[in-house]
Amino acid sequence: MSRLRAVVAALTLGVPFVATAADVTRVASSFEDEDPFGMFIDAGFAHSQRRTKIVREVLPESTGGTRQYEGELWYRNYDTRLNLDVAFGIAQDVELSFGLPLVLLQDESWSFVEGRNSGNSTITNNFVRNNCGGSGVPCSLTTREPLFNVPDNGYLETFRGGLTRLGNARFGFAWAIFNQLKDETKPTWTVALDYEAPTAKLLDPSFVTSKEQRGDVGDRVHKYTISTALSRQIGLAEPYFRMHYTIPVRGPGAWSNCDNRNVEPQNLGHPQNCGTADWNRKETGIQAPHIAGVMFGSEFQVLDQPTRKFKLDLRAISNYVSKGRYYNEMSGALRKLLATGDYMQVGGQFALTAQISDFLSVRGSGMFLYNTDHVLTDEKIGKDLDGNGSVDITGNPAELNPNFDYRTDFVSRRFLATESKDFRLDVTATLRF
Repeated sequence: MSRLRAVVAALTLGVPFVATAADVTRVASSFEDEDPFGMFIDAGFAHSQRRTKIVREVLPESTGGTRQYEGELWYRNYDTRLNLDVAFGIAQDVELSFGLPLVLLQDESWSFVEGRNSGNSTITNNFVRNNCGGSGVPCSLTTREPLFNVPDNGYLETFRGGLTRLGNARFGFAWAIFNQLKDETKPTWTVALDYEAPTAKLLDPSFVTSKEQRGDVGDRVHKYTISTALSRQIGLAEPYFRMHYTIPVRGPGAWSNCDNRNVEPQNLGHPQNCGTADWNRKETGIQAPHIAGVMFGSEFQVLDQPTRKFKLDLRAISNYVSKGRYYNEMSGALRKLLATGDYMQVGGQFALTAQISDFLSVRGSGMFLYNTDHVLTDEKIGKDLDGNGSVDITGNPAELNPNFDYRTDFVSRRFLATESKDFRLDVTATLRF
């Protein structure tokens, strides 16, 4: 179960991954008759990628106002990290664990899709009027004001992570209620609680990064993951099932887009409402998503000798990611946290584990997830403060959401993620004591 922390680490980027332990129901156990102390040390290298096609809503006059979606950008995210996890038994079939990743890089890039360029893109040819109360207020469109610039034959890029960028620390508790090794009539059944502490330095999306000056990676959000897993060895196969649910709690110092309300170019629709009683940091800050998922599969013993084993692991994965406001595929370009729609992830993982000796095993895995289409810029225009049944954007400007930007959040101008896929490669060495 110690690799369960890998699931929690993925929420700092807006992307959930799967457990990568040699056994999803593994629990370190101490005070056994023949083994007074049990411990696992996992040292791993993980590289993940996300590739997403970003489209934009349009309402062309030629269609009579029918909503269409035009391709704009290809988004690519690369994350490389070293993971260290230690799990040790504090009683029979009860473990405590600790994990800490080193985020070597967390880089992003945006490039035009085929057929798009700075001459015909709605991003570089975004039209507004500067004298109509700010970008948060709808008005006639007469002035060309690019949202950001993308090179015609290159990439817009951001760079985060580095040799000194530690990720969020992870702490876990797991208990094997039943253990098939001790009672063959029952499956192995575990329950676990994992906590991700917001120890990484705060990610500032408005900070302009470079290869020489990389940004930080922390979201300052506490994350609590509860899970349960079942497995049962049947001959050479060991089918298993696991469920998990992650609850985020915003911590002190978490980012709010109002923290840099004077960013240039301006990316808030009504920054003058920042810090008011109705638009405090809780209202304008990060709202990390809840994540729930199930996983089922089976391990197969390909080679089973007293000291050497070779296992094949095949699993199917499904996750639900709720809506929220966090760092997504457009945040680095727009330089702020964005209201993101909910979506599903479906996919699978293939893994091989070689147990070299009683003390050492090596596991390699590859994972693929498909992310269903979802909106990337979906801030609400405001809230009804005077109780008249509507948000009055002209008569009562205090009702305007500071985060709402007419250029990107208004229907017919929103950005959406499509054809989104995650890939991950993981190699982990495990020492068992």
